[in-house]
Amino acid sequence: MSSSRWIKAEVYPLFATTGVAVGICVMQLVRNITTNPEVRVTKENRAAGVLDNHDEGRRYSQHGVRRFWLSQRRDYMHALDNVPAAESKTTTNK
Repeated sequence: MSSSRWIKAEVYPLFATTGVAVGICVMQLVRNITTNPEVRVTKENRAAGVLDNHDEGRRYSQHGVRRFWLSQRRDYMHALDNVPAAESKTTTNK
């Protein structure tokens, strides 16, 4: 009986959005640790100093999600793109 008092349907969207936000943060942290050329986890890699790894940096910055979104159309109202605009009637007072 007392547990039903604490579980309310109004908080489910809050739990969902918080879960999505935490998931995005964890995904980005894991991505940075595993694939970022600037992050060196092991001691041997840290001892290497500054590396000129431009190809690895380019692969990291141009990842699949970014390539996908850059290939998409940027307009918001696809249905209204091909609708001819009504001619504006301008009247001049003389």
